[in-house]
Amino acid sequence: MKIYAHRGASIDFPEMTMRAYKGAVDAGADGFECDVRLTKDNKLLLWHDADMKRVTGFSGRIAEMKYLEIKREYPEAILLDDLLELARDNKKELAIETKHPVPTGSEVEKKVLRLISEEEPIADIYMMSFSWLAIENIRKTNPQQRTVALLEDRLYAPMRRFTSATYLGPSVQLLRSKPELTHEQRKLFVWTVDDADDMRFCSDNGVEVLITNNPSFARKVLGYH
Repeated sequence: MKIYAHRGASIDFPEMTMRAYKGAVDAGADGFECDVRLTKDNKLLLWHDADMKRVTGFSGRIAEMKYLEIKREYPEAILLDDLLELARDNKKELAIETKHPVPTGSEVEKKVLRLISEEEPIADIYMMSFSWLAIENIRKTNPQQRTVALLEDRLYAPMRRFTSATYLGPSVQLLRSKPELTHEQRKLFVWTVDDADDMRFCSDNGVEVLITNNPSFARKVLGYH
């Protein structure tokens, strides 16, 4: 089972920053997980929320701000380009989640696909979303792109049944409540797994990728050396 760092090693460092991702390298993570949003000037920013409030206290919305404006409020903000370079230099895999709904619709997936097609090849790259339409648009644009359909309780059944994604991404709580997922032919990316018992549960049930805020702890629990 591979271990991906959720927004970097965010147990020890500010999430979505270069410090967090370099910390994940030091912790021995196999890959990085990140969230991507488009800024007003069409930059692929690593950012989870629709606005900056939770992280900075500033209420500006990412889609309405230019990258340099965001950097003024939060100097550690980085772009997907930066993370791709770090991943390539350290031979790390990458799981990129595109966020929805957003005012630019499917443009974020198009830009991510263009960027990763232009980059020198690195280890495996996966694109993830809770949006059924986003996954279908990715598959339509590039049928070879590996995709992960993220699952939530509310839309679990239709997403699982109708998605064309090559992998499924349940939360660890959903995986525990839906044992049929452990018999899926599609491999599982499970988030966000920080508890030791949950880590062992994932390992015992054939999970492909464990996504955690604490990759060094996960390696210790699972006996990786």
